[in-house]
Amino acid sequence: MGDPFLRTRFALPARPSTFLRRPRLVRHLDKALRTPLTLVNGSAGAGKTMLAADWAAGLRQPVAWLTVEAGDQRPGVFWAYVLQALRACGVPVSDAVGGPADATRVDHKLLALLAAELDDRDRPVVVVLDEYDRVTAPEVAEQLEFVLHHAGRGLRLVLVTRTEPLLPLHRYRAADELTEIRAAELAFTSEEAGALLELHGLSLPVHAVDALVDRTRGWAAGLSLSALTARESADPELCLKEFEADRSTVADFLTAEVLKGRSEEAQDLLLCVSVLNRFCPELADALTGRSDAEPILAGLHRENAFVEHLGHSWYQLHPLFGEILRAHLRVRLPGLEPELHGRAARWLRRSGFLQETLAHGAAAGDWDFAAGALVDDLAIGQLFTGLRSGELTQLFSGMGPEARSPATDLVRAARDLSRCDLDRDLAHGLACLRRASEQLDGQRLNGERPNRDAPGLTAARLSCVLLEALAARLTGCPPRAEKAAEAAAGLRREVPEGLLDDHPELTALLLTHLGSARLWAGRFEDARAALTTVAGTPGGASTALPREDSMGHLALLDYLNGWLSRAERKALAAVSEAERAGLPQPSGSGIGRLVLAGVAVDRHELDRAQALLDESAPLHQGRRDPVPAAGRALVTARLLLARGDTRAAVEAADPAVTAAVASPWAAGHKALVDSAAHLAEGQPRQAVDALQCVSGDQPVCAVQAAAILLAADRPGDAIDLLDSVRAEGRSGPAVTVRAALVRARAAAETGDATTAGKLVAQALLDARRERLRRPFLDAGPWLRPLLATAPLQELAAGWLTPVQPVQPAQPVQQSSRQSSRLVAVELSARERDVLRRLALMMSTEEIAADLFVSVNTVKTHLKSVFRKLGVSRRGDAVRRARDLRLL
Repeated sequence: MGDPFLRTRFALPARPSTFLRRPRLVRHLDKALRTPLTLVNGSAGAGKTMLAADWAAGLRQPVAWLTVEAGDQRPGVFWAYVLQALRACGVPVSDAVGGPADATRVDHKLLALLAAELDDRDRPVVVVLDEYDRVTAPEVAEQLEFVLHHAGRGLRLVLVTRTEPLLPLHRYRAADELTEIRAAELAFTSEEAGALLELHGLSLPVHAVDALVDRTRGWAAGLSLSALTARESADPELCLKEFEADRSTVADFLTAEVLKGRSEEAQDLLLCVSVLNRFCPELADALTGRSDAEPILAGLHRENAFVEHLGHSWYQLHPLFGEILRAHLRVRLPGLEPELHGRAARWLRRSGFLQETLAHGAAAGDWDFAAGALVDDLAIGQLFTGLRSGELTQLFSGMGPEARSPATDLVRAARDLSRCDLDRDLAHGLACLRRASEQLDGQRLNGERPNRDAPGLTAARLSCVLLEALAARLTGCPPRAEKAAEAAAGLRREVPEGLLDDHPELTALLLTHLGSARLWAGRFEDARAALTTVAGTPGGASTALPREDSMGHLALLDYLNGWLSRAERKALAAVSEAERAGLPQPSGSGIGRLVLAGVAVDRHELDRAQALLDESAPLHQGRRDPVPAAGRALVTARLLLARGDTRAAVEAADPAVTAAVASPWAAGHKALVDSAAHLAEGQPRQAVDALQCVSGDQPVCAVQAAAILLAADRPGDAIDLLDSVRAEGRSGPAVTVRAALVRARAAAETGDATTAGKLVAQALLDARRERLRRPFLDAGPWLRPLLATAPLQELAAGWLTPVQPVQPAQPVQQSSRQSSRLVAVELSARERDVLRRLALMMSTEEIAADLFVSVNTVKTHLKSVFRKLGVSRRGDAVRRARDLRLL
């Protein structure tokens, strides 16, 4: 051609002062010296060229560098520059090889002679072809493959490219003769990004660097250009947090390097898919209205045009590229963005992608469509339970009053009833539910028939029934809950096959609400039947919250029936259920922690009870759920009574919830607190009057009322009340122990010490298994002389009264000082398990693994052990436990 060679094309590119050498990549690139072919493949600005130049500059052997240009498509020009690159780096090429005589072709003999000379070399020559993606001629690729194959160990070829070269990479890969560095490895780590920013004069906190890396995906050019922008700002951290990609040098770079030169079809497709988090060719076609997305997307990905392949024909845009494209979309096609979201929502709905359907429906402002999709899919329960319930609530928070379909009213009702923090939320939720129910009843009366293949009306009515059950629970109206359960049973037969199986949370939530309403009404066994079904539901995040809630209710049932250990086990299971599912703590209704607090009060572990009440307090602040409210009122009042604060106990005993139906057990326990307060204040008549609503139908309340009656000098009424108790085998030690103590006191006051002793002995035996101390502490001074007798002293030792010391000196003196205490150190079975492993010098993590519990659970047990033993260190706990013969 007669043109001179451009020497700049043979020179290693200069590294700027802000260049960061990354040793991990250099070490990887060193493998290029051991494989015939190396590929450095990444997008524009990924740092490919700088990496290769930095690596090549550190080599001792000759490196022939050639920056490829578009004119090198012609074989003669390409090979002329390759030969000159070899000569420029000092690699002799004999005259026999010669040079191409024609720009459009090259003689095969030249290629064969060049390969032979390279193969004869003692040391291989490294040839780096930068920007090799500019070579698209298959003929040049075939010639390069020929030379590479026949040059043997004399050539190490490094291709720096944005696209896949037209070489048989699979053969080199299978023979372990290919070194590859691709986009994922080229991306900067957070540590590397921090170092790069420091080279630009920026020192940012770790979280700010992490956020920038996340936004740029570690893209080298994005990091550098962002740093240049931030360096000019008075607040670099805020600048990087808030900078608008579409108005920065990043936009200029991507527009020039990626968008410029693309076909009109490719640019249109990129603008359309910019509204999507991920997309496949079919979805992209739905947005563009064409059918050419598949080859365009494959080409863009192949060219590293910031279109990332996710697998199974799904793609996503680089975050910064997506931001810039959306800005272009709003300028070039104003008003189209909501329409694109709508098209995406409809395609995704047909394809069964519910979560993305809802997101795009909301972005399109089509609330009727989004709410309809949620309801039609029977997924309205996901507003209450599952790991994404918060996201869904936030998504529908933008829904305005103009959307007035039954589905939107159902979603509004679900949103308000799920919060239920204020009376106005409950009232508004009930109003929306009533309006939706009336609309659905009107559609049914107008002749719309359920279609098993198109759920529509049936799904909406079943969703309505779920909310009716929740409304019944929150308003304390068991008949309404029963009506909802009956309606649900009929509607289930009309639901398309498999749809309910896809959403087990709907049935689990409905039964939980039904069980809670029944428990409020005092129908304990009916409540247990519904709640047990939910507790046995297969695991999964979608049903974790109703499982936790149902286990908590079951624990409360056992507690109200006097079974402390059973209640504790179920309450712990409820708490651990939420932990396993990854739900925020505390979660749900928090009944599990309330029950644990109640058990702690009965065991006279008052500090632990207060701590558990404090943990659950955020869940109950302002809530309008009757059962948890009554449970919290009951436990708080009993704790205050145990501490002698009767007036505060009376105030705390009122759950302050409005209910359609009064709860017998809630009213009974409130009456007990009022009565105990009157008795403590020396008002026995008022104490007796306060017990008018307590009957033998409530065994736990009845035995405590009998104790008050006896203390108020009404022994006949006390015994009559005990005789009226209808336990039917359901009552646990909290009932039997208190009943035995009441009868024992009555016997003692009549002078029958033998009967009294036997009854106290039986009470001690029953209470010891449950570590039930409160009845003995509440019994009064009449009990202390009996406990001092030898047989009863032995039964009480170690859990109710202190263990008599066997060690001399100081321990004996310490024990004598504590002999007036009625309550001794007593650890639960699980606390003993933890303590035994503590004595074996096991770490918290090792104890958790050995017991198959979480680390947080072990820490909770350790705090309880330390508190009970009066120590603050592990070693002290072990020594103290040995002194007390607990180990």
